[in-house]
Formats: sequence, structure tokens, C-alpha cells
Amino acid sequence: MPICGREPLGASFFPFARSLMNLPNRLTISRFFLTIAFVVALSAGWRYGGTAAFFFFLAGTVTDYADGVIARRYGLITDFGKLMDPLADKIMVAGAFICLIPDLPAWAVVVIISREFLITGLRLVAASKGVVLPAESVGKHKTGWQIATILFFLALRSAHEWGGFGLSPESLARASACLGPVLIGVALALTLYSGLGYLWKNRALIDGK
Repeated sequence: MPICGREPLGASFFPFARSLMNLPNRLTISRFFLTIAFVVALSAGWRYGGTAAFFFFLAGTVTDYADGVIARRYGLITDFGKLMDPLADKIMVAGAFICLIPDLPAWAVVVIISREFLITGLRLVAASKGVVLPAESVGKHKTGWQIATILFFLALRSAHEWGGFGLSPESLARASACLGPVLIGVALALTLYSGLGYLWKNRALIDGK
């Protein structure tokens, strides 16, 4: 009952708490919409589509970081978040790699996406058995390098759209030729290493045990 005409503290706090409880999951869901916006911007042939895609993808990366920090700090880790957060990451990264195939070797994109679908399938098998498989630290490092690779090539596209930001076309080409293969190589190595390790660790699910 209100005291002296004031609303009890708990009454004003719990709606906020309920809203906060949903915030990490809302950020995760927002990443799906940012992925759609990113793919449209990069595929529509707009004059500054690469720049728009860069910022859409960067926003998706920020939400990925924010939902994890908020969930851990406030104890809001849920089974939904454990399943959907890595799935949202995979869809965002897969969409980006597919759209960047003119700049990235197609075989590398196929390897990366195949690994992501394989692990997603394993998580679905686990979920059907009532088991939730959260993302591991090496997988997060893998995602970080994949994101760095994507942002690098998006930044190159944006630079071309804005006249190179003071850099000559030759300088941009050298950056792509020198740094691009290194980023792709590290991302590929971590993709394969983390995928094989994840499969081995959860091999009981594959064996049907």
C-alpha cells in the first residue's frame, strides 16, 4: 500500500527490472534486423552502400558486445541468449562474407560458413535433447577475427566510395594485398581449430549418446 501518497520503491523498480531482464535478448534480436539492413545496403548498388554497410555491421558488433556485458553484469544469462546470441553472430557474419565474395576468395567463405552451419546443427541436436551448448572462448576469438576481417574489407569499400580518404588507389590496393590475406588466414585457422575442437568436445552428441 502506498505510504504518504508515495508509490513503494519496489513498484517502481520491478518494471525497470523486467525491462532490463529482456534487454540482452532484445539486443540480440536487433542484430537480425541490422544484418538485413547491412545486406540490403551492400547489395543494392547504392553510391555509398559500402559505407552504410560498414556502420550497420559495426552497430551489430556493438550490440554483440553489449548484450554479453549486460547479461553477465546483471545476471541475465538465459537459455534463449545462450542459443540465439551465437546464432545471430553466425547469420550476421555469414551474410557479410557472402556479400564480400568479390573481395574474398569464395573457397574461404565456403569453409567459414560450412563450419558455422555445422556447429549450429550440433547446437540444435543438443537443444532437442535438452542440452544448451554455450559459445566458448576460442569461438569468441574466432568471431573477433572474422569481424575484423569483414570490417577491414568494408572499410576499403568505403574508402573507395569517398575518394580514398587521402590515400591513392595504389595504396588501397597494397593494403588489401598485404593485410587482407593475413586477416583471412588467421580467421580461417581459428575457424577450423575452434570448429574441430567443439565437435570433439561434444562428440557424444554426434555418437547419439
